[in-house]
Amino acid sequence: MTSATPRKSSTSHLFFSLALLCCIAVCNAAGDEVTALLAIKKSLVDPLGKLQGWNSASASSGCAWAGVICNGKGVVTGLNLAGMNLSGTIPEDITSLSGLTSIILQSNAFADELPAALVSIPSLQELDVSDNNFGGHFPAGLGACASLTYLNASGNNFAGPLPADLGNATALETIDFRGGFFSGTIPKSYGKLQKLKFLGLSGNNLGGSLPAELFEMSALEQLIIGYNEFSGAIPAAIGKLANLQYLDLAIGKLEGPLPPEIGRLSYLNTIFLYKNNIGGPIPKELGKLSSLVMLDISDNALTGAIPAELSQLTNLQLLNLMCNRLKGGIPAGIGELPKLEVLELWNNSLTGPLPPSLGSAQPLQWLDVSTNALSGPVPAGLCDSGNLTKLIMFNNVFTGPIPAGLTACSTLVRVRAHNNRLNGTIPAGLGRLPRLQRLELAGNELSGEIPDDLALSKSLSFIDLSHNKLRSALPSNILSIPELQTFAAADNELIGGVPDEIGDCPSLSALDLSSNRLSGAIPASLASCQRLVSLSLRSNRFTGQIPSAIAGMSTLSVLDLSNNLLSGDIPSNFGSSPALEMLNLANNNLTGPVPATGLLRTINPDDLAGNPGLCGGVLPTCGASSLRASSSGASGLRRSHVKHIAAGWAIGISAVLVACVAVLLGRQLYQRWYVNGGCCDDAGLEEDGSGSWPWRLTAFQRLTFTSAEVLACIKEDNIVGMGGTGVVYRADMPRHHAVVAVKKLWRAAGCPEEAATVDMEAGGEFAAEVKLLGRLRHRNVVRMLGYVSNNLDTMVLERLRSNTGVEELLDASVGGRVDHVREEMLLVLRIAVLCTAKSPKDRPTMRDVVTMLGEAKPRRKSSSATVAATVVDKDKPVFTTSPDSGYL
Repeated sequence: MTSATPRKSSTSHLFFSLALLCCIAVCNAAGDEVTALLAIKKSLVDPLGKLQGWNSASASSGCAWAGVICNGKGVVTGLNLAGMNLSGTIPEDITSLSGLTSIILQSNAFADELPAALVSIPSLQELDVSDNNFGGHFPAGLGACASLTYLNASGNNFAGPLPADLGNATALETIDFRGGFFSGTIPKSYGKLQKLKFLGLSGNNLGGSLPAELFEMSALEQLIIGYNEFSGAIPAAIGKLANLQYLDLAIGKLEGPLPPEIGRLSYLNTIFLYKNNIGGPIPKELGKLSSLVMLDISDNALTGAIPAELSQLTNLQLLNLMCNRLKGGIPAGIGELPKLEVLELWNNSLTGPLPPSLGSAQPLQWLDVSTNALSGPVPAGLCDSGNLTKLIMFNNVFTGPIPAGLTACSTLVRVRAHNNRLNGTIPAGLGRLPRLQRLELAGNELSGEIPDDLALSKSLSFIDLSHNKLRSALPSNILSIPELQTFAAADNELIGGVPDEIGDCPSLSALDLSSNRLSGAIPASLASCQRLVSLSLRSNRFTGQIPSAIAGMSTLSVLDLSNNLLSGDIPSNFGSSPALEMLNLANNNLTGPVPATGLLRTINPDDLAGNPGLCGGVLPTCGASSLRASSSGASGLRRSHVKHIAAGWAIGISAVLVACVAVLLGRQLYQRWYVNGGCCDDAGLEEDGSGSWPWRLTAFQRLTFTSAEVLACIKEDNIVGMGGTGVVYRADMPRHHAVVAVKKLWRAAGCPEEAATVDMEAGGEFAAEVKLLGRLRHRNVVRMLGYVSNNLDTMVLERLRSNTGVEELLDASVGGRVDHVREEMLLVLRIAVLCTAKSPKDRPTMRDVVTMLGEAKPRRKSSSATVAATVVDKDKPVFTTSPDSGYL
């Protein structure tokens, strides 16, 4: 008994010693981790004070600090500093956190290169540095992390090659390098990643062929590598990716046919291959993809017919085959797909009718079959499901009436059915649709009346009923629709007059009622449309005087009243209109002097032709004939004496002038030929046909026509095109057996007429470019004969505006060097240029701007900002469309 007591005491002492040693070890480890965390905090810039609680007095360890994750033993295993707006650097002290398995720095402001310390922690399982500004090459080292399963470095500025050593981290399940500047090819070493489920490389500058090793990753579920420059064909080996669910190879340089082996991927739910150069037929094997939800192979070079097997895709929601070279008919079974929401087939060569059941038994939202050769009736049940928002079918040969069922389609936003052969009447009820914004029925064979209920609309912003056979008066309040911006009903058989009950037209910017049978006086109440930019009433039967209130409208830019029966004087306040750029009063019964102010001072005489009673200004002087007919009654001898004196003076002065001109021209030609290397480099001729219209013709070679003959061709009937800087006219010169193209550059916005002109002799960017084009000779460049100008400063400022050097305007620091980001930036820039068009009639409305910003973007772009921690949910499919400007 007594001998056992010392033994027990000794054992207890041993346990106490061991516990003390363990406590010392743990305390030392905790102290080291606190030291490391405080060193990390010291190296960081924390503008929001998110790390204020990191201090030595707050806890014996850092486990309670914000963003610090510990295990049950108090060891730091993770740092989650996402979304704290941190910047600065990550010090080497982080390697002292020996138990660290997870580092999340997502959505901060880190810049410079990624610290090597972050990729030097062998225990690391998860690393997320996405959505920062890290740059330079991605450092090697993660290949040694045997436990690494998740790597996300998307949304940064990394450049150079992809890290090849990642192929050694064979536990990886996710690699996300989207939205950077990586270049080169996909490393072949990635083929060793047999556990990889997600590979995201989209939105970089990667190129080359798709390596065969890429298709050895048998566990791959999501392959998102579009928005790069991959070339070559999609290999048949893609059929090995038996688990693949999401395939994105959009926007690249892929070519060759689609491999039928894609049809083996039974789990595939999304295929994005748009905007490549893929040719050949659509494989019928795609019909085996029973899980397919979205199929977008638009903007390629696909040929042949749409395979009937696509009708077997019972889960399909989006089918986009637009902008290819497809022929033949649309399979009737497409109209039976039970889940189809979006069908885009525009810009192909498809023929035949639409499936008669289209929309009847499916939640169809968006149908676009425009610019084909489709025929037959418009299916009656397009909106039976009550989901149709956009019906776009222009530029086809559809016949028959507009389905009456559309008048009950409360979801409709756009109906674009112009340039077909639709007949019958416009059904009543469209004006009561609560969301309808655009109604385009121009260029059909519609007859009857314009429905009165259109005037009841609260949402319509664009109505075009032109080029039909409508025979009615205009509804009394049609121009007072609160959102209406454009109303066009030209080239019909409308009668009556412009409604005088206009009242308020708060949004109207364009009104075209030309080529009808409208009569009566032009109502002065049109001037209440304070935003009206373009007004065309030409080729009607209007009588009376031009209302002076219209002539003085502050926003009116285009006014065409030609080919009517108008009488009286031209209102003098036309000259004071600040926005007026085009005025056509030809072929009326106007009389009196032409006001020599504003636009009328430089108007094309053809725009006043056909008014025998007009005179002065750019027309012949008033009273000239009476002066010629008058006689002074002086004797013939005196007249003869005066003639001799005048002739003598004329001969003498002419001789002196000829001598002076000869000397000056000789010196000028000598200088240009021997000094400047050409004789017709800058030959200016000052022309002033009326004393109030000074134009300068600068020719780059010998021309047989004058500036006046060129200017006479600048009229609406001769328009052959329109560009970002002006309108192109065809100028026929029968007397000289010549036809030339003339581009009229618009006056720069905000420049007063009295602004100083550009000195052509002194140079300037515009002058330099014009001179260069004048000398340039190339088979692909139209030869420039010369130019006519009177205010060269406007041309200098107008220089979409040219396309030269546009990409240089893009800020590389915000992604201007990434192809897909650059594309988005250019799209926004194009919209901005449209909004700054000199001619207000060419500017889109704010409603259309919002629509273009929402729709004129890449149809689907992987967004690293929405990436979740799990592979399956990180890229929830989102689809829209990216129509071109004509499509909008």
